[in-house]
Amino acid sequence: MVPASGNDPVIALIVGGLSLTIWLGLVFAHGGFWLARERDTNRAPSEPADWPEVIAIVPARDEADVIARAIGSLRAQDYPGRFRIILVDDSSSDGTAGIASATAGPHLFEVMAGQPLASGWTGKLWAVAQGIEHAGAAPRYLWLTDADIEHDADTLRTLVARGEAGGLTLVSLMAELRCTSMAERALIPAFVFFFQMLYPFARVNRPNGPGAAAGGCMLVRRDALAAAGGIAAIRTALIDDCTLGALLKERGPIWLGLTHRSRSIRAYDDAGVIAAMISRSAYAQLGYSPLLLIGTLIGLALVYGAPPILAFAGSGWAQLAGASAWALMAVAFQPMLRFYRRSPLWGVALPLIAAFYAGCTLLSAWQHMRGRGGMWKGRAQASEAR
Repeated sequence: MVPASGNDPVIALIVGGLSLTIWLGLVFAHGGFWLARERDTNRAPSEPADWPEVIAIVPARDEADVIARAIGSLRAQDYPGRFRIILVDDSSSDGTAGIASATAGPHLFEVMAGQPLASGWTGKLWAVAQGIEHAGAAPRYLWLTDADIEHDADTLRTLVARGEAGGLTLVSLMAELRCTSMAERALIPAFVFFFQMLYPFARVNRPNGPGAAAGGCMLVRRDALAAAGGIAAIRTALIDDCTLGALLKERGPIWLGLTHRSRSIRAYDDAGVIAAMISRSAYAQLGYSPLLLIGTLIGLALVYGAPPILAFAGSGWAQLAGASAWALMAVAFQPMLRFYRRSPLWGVALPLIAAFYAGCTLLSAWQHMRGRGGMWKGRAQASEAR
């Protein structure tokens, strides 16, 4: 047996102190990200006297299992103004376009066949760009919504009302992700929690804050987007929603919030499917930098791994610091768990959940090195995003 070093208690105390300090900073000085207060039900704006024209752009590639519900919810919108829907079929092979066309509803609906993927574009953005070009210059707003998102009937009214009242260039809702299977219950609330940690919604919504958005539901001022260079300005972006949010923040105020009005209906029934979803863009978030990857993994170990290890195996002040940091992260996770109607006990498991996400980040880097980064519906898009 190797004797313990006399420096071990000092190192444990330093690690525990750093971890606790980080969590104190996150909880009390990071925009209140964990409180989950930025919601579309808060401070609801008054409705405008005149409702501007809106066109929804829906890119879709092999979405036969969800497209009927998504398009059906769009055609059920009770929007008082002129509203049209354009679905861009991105070379689907499963009858997506036909299923979408069969949905009934009062609003004008058009399916257009997308052109083959152009060089230098990611697939979704190429489809969106074609839809926007087809929409023309008439609409004041473009509603960019995914083919796996189902909306309540009043979603568009609330988006436009908020956009008009605030003179916003972008209104974005973080759609409620499906949280039914065991894998989803364990891993999905943390996905939104970590997203808010990266982009605290309260800061995003301030004039001098960072730009960000959630790609499933984005209402965009058409003229602001055109002035910013259009979708072509972000054509290589793998994390297209946050890139678009940053772009439009330069043109005016934006707003991002949580919602129950818009819901993802895509199933993530097992951990492998969720891992594929996370790994698709995790390395892109790090700018494809090996140094940032190493730093991120070390940081995750310090912030999430060290507290439970010290709480169980440490002693004295180091043990107290580790236990306190673990308690803080568990408490910080509670508002998101309540939003997703999950047991508060999942807060204790956050270190294990974070370890899963760390593994997905490593997987993302490995896939990128093998030329399969950003894989989505048969396309490895990370090479286009570089």
